Amino acid sequence: MSVQSLYVISKEPRAGSFFVSMGLMEILKRRFKQVAFFKPVVSGERDSDIETMLAAFRMQQPYEEAAGLPLDEVEAYLARGDEESLYETLIGRFEALKRRYDFVLCMGMTDVHLKELVDFDLNVQIAKNLAAPVAGVLSAKGKSDAQIGEETGIWQQSLKEEGFRPFAFFINHAPDRPACLFESDLPFREVPCFTIPHDEKLDRPTVLDILAMTGGEILHQKEDASLERIVNKPLIAAMHPENFLDYFEEQDLVVVPADRADILLTLLSCNRIPGFPTASAVIVGGKMPIAPSVMRMIESDETFRVVLIRVPTDTMQIVLKARQSEARITPKHRRKIDRALGHFTRHVDGALIEQSLKETEVEIVTPVMFLHRVFAKAAADVRHIVLPESDDDRVLRAAEKVQERKIAKVTLLGDETRVRNRAGMLGIDLEGVAVVDPAKSEMKERFAQRFYELRKQKGVTMEMALDAMQNVTYFATMMVEEGMADGMVSGATHTTRETVLPALQIIKTKPGVDLVSSVFFMCLDTRVLVYGDCAIVPDPDPKELAQIAVESAETARAFGIEPKVAMLSYSTGESGVGEDVEKVRQATKLAQQLRPDIPIEGPMQYDAAIDPDVAKKKMPGSRVAGHATVFIFPDLNTGNNTYKAVQRATGAIAVGPVLQGLRKPVNDLSRGCSVDDIVSTVAITAIQAQQHV
Repeated sequence: MSVQSLYVISKEPRAGSFFVSMGLMEILKRRFKQVAFFKPVVSGERDSDIETMLAAFRMQQPYEEAAGLPLDEVEAYLARGDEESLYETLIGRFEALKRRYDFVLCMGMTDVHLKELVDFDLNVQIAKNLAAPVAGVLSAKGKSDAQIGEETGIWQQSLKEEGFRPFAFFINHAPDRPACLFESDLPFREVPCFTIPHDEKLDRPTVLDILAMTGGEILHQKEDASLERIVNKPLIAAMHPENFLDYFEEQDLVVVPADRADILLTLLSCNRIPGFPTASAVIVGGKMPIAPSVMRMIESDETFRVVLIRVPTDTMQIVLKARQSEARITPKHRRKIDRALGHFTRHVDGALIEQSLKETEVEIVTPVMFLHRVFAKAAADVRHIVLPESDDDRVLRAAEKVQERKIAKVTLLGDETRVRNRAGMLGIDLEGVAVVDPAKSEMKERFAQRFYELRKQKGVTMEMALDAMQNVTYFATMMVEEGMADGMVSGATHTTRETVLPALQIIKTKPGVDLVSSVFFMCLDTRVLVYGDCAIVPDPDPKELAQIAVESAETARAFGIEPKVAMLSYSTGESGVGEDVEKVRQATKLAQQLRPDIPIEGPMQYDAAIDPDVAKKKMPGSRVAGHATVFIFPDLNTGNNTYKAVQRATGAIAVGPVLQGLRKPVNDLSRGCSVDDIVSTVAITAIQAQQHV
C-alpha cells in the first residue's frame, strides 16, 4: 500500500521546513484530489504556516482541522511525563483527517525549549505514532560537505533505530551538490537526497516584514506600489546627499528623519534617473511631520512607486528593529510563494517524489496507535459489556473510563447501594453505568431455568442451577447468552478457569471450532504482533493447532492486522525431524487446507519468522518468513514463556489473553491487571461482539 501521509521534520530552526512543505504540497496536489495539511504542534493563537499553506493552495480545509495542540499544552503533557495521552490526542485528530482526505501532509515544529523538556526527538516520536514516513530537512548554511554528509548519516541511523525508513532528505542552502552524501556509507543509500541551492532573495525580509517588526504606519503608497519588495539592507540617511549616494544600493530600506528634505528629494531624483538605485521603502523616523511642500512633491510624482512609512521612534532604534526582521512567508507574500515554489521545482525531481509515494510502504504501528484504533473502532459501534467484579476498585475505575470514552455500555454486577457508595468514596463517577444485583434480579430464575436445560444431561439439578446463578461470573455469562449483554470481561479477582468454564458450559464454541484458545497482542515499539496460544490449550494436537492458527489469523484481521501466519518450531522448513516438528508440519497443512486464502507457513524458527535477513537464508521466497504478524506456538509452555520473555526484554505491552473460538465474546483478565488493561480488554471484547453480529 502506498503512503497516505508524510511528516516534514527539521532538527534546527530556520532550516526551511515550510519551504519544503510547500514544494511537497504542490506535488501532492497534482496526484491527490483531497490533500490536508496538519501541524501537530502550533504556537500562537493563529499559526502563520497553516494560514499560508491553506491560502497559497486555496485549500477548503478549515484552520481548526490543520492545527494540532498549542505549544503550552504540549509542554504541560511533557512536563508531567504523560506522552501517551499527548500521542493519543494527536492520533485522534490525524485519523479524522485521514478519513476525510486522500493524503495528509504534516509539518513538525522546531522549538529549542522542547528539547530542554525531553531527551528525545518529539517530532520523530509523533511521526512514529502517526505512522507517517519522515521527510528530513537540513540546512547546509555554514557547514562543509563532510559535515552535511555526517549529519545525514547520523540522522538516517537514528531513524533506522526508531523503525523508520526515511522517505527523503532535503538539504537547503547548499552552495553546490555535496557529493559526499552519495559516497558515504549511509544506512539508507537508496533514499532520495535533494540538495537545494541557496536563494538569497528568499532569505531576505520584505517591506511587509519590516512593517510587522517596526509597527510602522503607511504615509504614502501608490496603488501599484508593492509591499513585497525585497529589502537589501537598512540604511540610515544621516549624511549629505552626495555622501549618502556613495552608500545607497538598490532595494535599500532608507531610514531618514522627517526634516531631511534633501534626502527625500534625492530619493525622488534617483527614482527618475537611469543608473541610480531605487529604495525598497522609506521609513521616516520621529514624530515630526514631513514639510507639506515636500509631501506634495512626493504625492505628485507619478513615477515614485516607493512606500513611505512612519515609525515614531529615532532612526537608530528603527534600524535595530529592521535588522531583527526575518524573512517570512505569509498569505500576503504572493511573490515569495511563487518564487519558493519555482525554486523547489527547479531543484527537486517531482517525478521521483511521486514514484517514491507509490513505492514506499509503512508498517509502523506503535502501542498508542494500536490502542487508539481499538478504542475508536469500539466507539464506532457501541456494544454492551458486563463486568461482574464490582468489588474490585480497578473495575470501578475502568467502568468510569469506558463510560467517559464512550467505548462501550457497561453493566456492573453487585449490590447497587454498596457499589455506588464505594465509587463515591473513591471519587468515581458511575453516571450512565448500570448496576445489577444477581441476588435481587428478576432474571435469576429465568437464567437458572435456562442453565438447567443446558446442563441437565451433565447431572445439573434445578437447585444447582439456582445456586450457580448466585455466582457473578455465571450470571454475567448468562446475560451474554441471553442477549442482555454483548460480551463479558472477568478475571481481576477470579481465576481463568472460573471465567472460561461458564462460557464453555453456556455459550459454547462456534460451529466448526472444537476448542477455545487465546492470543496476546504484543505491542512492540513500532508494530503489533499476535501470539497464540499462550494461555489456554496446554498441548494441542495437529488439528487443534491448525484451528488455533486459523482463529488467530481471524482475530488479527478483525483488529486491522493483516495475517501472515508463522507456525513455529525448533526447525525451519524440511530440515528438521522428530515428533514435535512433525506435529507442526501436519498442523500447517491442515490450516492451509482450512484457509487457503491466508498465508500460513511452517514449521519455522522464530528468527526466520521475524527477521527478513534470516528469512532470506532459511526460507528464501517465503510469503511469511521475515514478515510474520501471527506467531503460533507449538504448545502452552513455549508460548507462555516466549510472550513473557519478549514482554520483559523489550518493554512490549502485552494485551490479553484474548479468547477466541466462542460463539459470543468472553475475555479473561490477569489478576494483576491494571485499570488500563481492563479498559483495553473491554474495548477488544466490544470489537469481538461487533464481529459476532
